[in-house]
Amino acid sequence: MIELTKENFDAEVKTDGIVLVDFWSENCGRCIELMPEVMALAEKYGDDIKFCKLNIQGNRRLAMAQKVMGLPSFVFYRNGEKEEHLSGEELEIEHVESMLESFVAEIA
Repeated sequence: MIELTKENFDAEVKTDGIVLVDFWSENCGRCIELMPEVMALAEKYGDDIKFCKLNIQGNRRLAMAQKVMGLPSFVFYRNGEKEEHLSGEELEIEHVESMLESFVAEIA
């Protein structure tokens, strides 16, 4: 997974193809719980989708500019444009994987 900062966000996200950005924070227990499962998804779907993560600590303005107001948040971009946004304490990894599968099916 690519670690994003305000310096490399545009270069990594505003590219061709599908990019998933995991917005997280050390203070977000649910984010920390989901991280191993997100890493497993990155292994499974990494050939088709670029996986990135952004720690909002120190990057709050960037997160707010992307309309990320709660954690955990998973934002999908297609060719640099925001396409889908999954968020909330109740979010399950199955929701994220389902969205990934729909994007992969479109690519295939």
